[in-house]
Amino acid sequence: MKVVLALSGGLDSSTLCGYYLDKGYEVIPVTFNYGAKHNRYENEACIAVARHFGLSAPVLLDLKFIRELFRSDLLLSGSAVPEGHYTDQSMAATVVPARNLIFASIVAGYADSIDAEVISLGVHGGDHHIYPDCRPAFVSSLNTSVMLATDGKVRVDAPFLYYTKGEILRMGMALPTVRVPYEMTRTCYKDQLLSCGKCGSCVERLEAFAELGVTDPIKYAV
Repeated sequence: MKVVLALSGGLDSSTLCGYYLDKGYEVIPVTFNYGAKHNRYENEACIAVARHFGLSAPVLLDLKFIRELFRSDLLLSGSAVPEGHYTDQSMAATVVPARNLIFASIVAGYADSIDAEVISLGVHGGDHHIYPDCRPAFVSSLNTSVMLATDGKVRVDAPFLYYTKGEILRMGMALPTVRVPYEMTRTCYKDQLLSCGKCGSCVERLEAFAELGVTDPIKYAV
């Protein structure tokens, strides 16, 4: 079975990639450049992760119009990325309106065009508080829409929908047939070479490794 996967090069989507490879899927990675502050580092991580898994180079889709038209502090056109935990209300400033809806629509059309039966997003339980397009109701509705739009040929899979990041990491480290290269992944939201360790995304990642009693293999600026 073939799955088109939105691979950002972060912990969640890289684990998701390993998850499908472990199950014997043919994985087609797709990534996006949408004018986010961290895109250049994210894209580099995505390429490295795909190469590690022996996959073809990720399809890079240019959606820079998002930076020009949308309002979010995650974008180059926005204010500074706030620091703190995802539960802090300030992190709502990093929401890119309907981002996953846009991404999934493009990926679904691509999947239908190459006869892939599944598209997958690495949304998880830790995203529910802040990001409306990561919640179960959205994913369920998205699956219905994608199935209708493709005449039942493509479905949406989000196996980590109710997982915490710690649970995703635990599962990824225990995959029997593949190794997820966490040392190659990029999680930070900021436009800097070393991950900041302070934005909500970094904090959640560090907590996941601490929960498992494992040292995060990437370097941080702090």
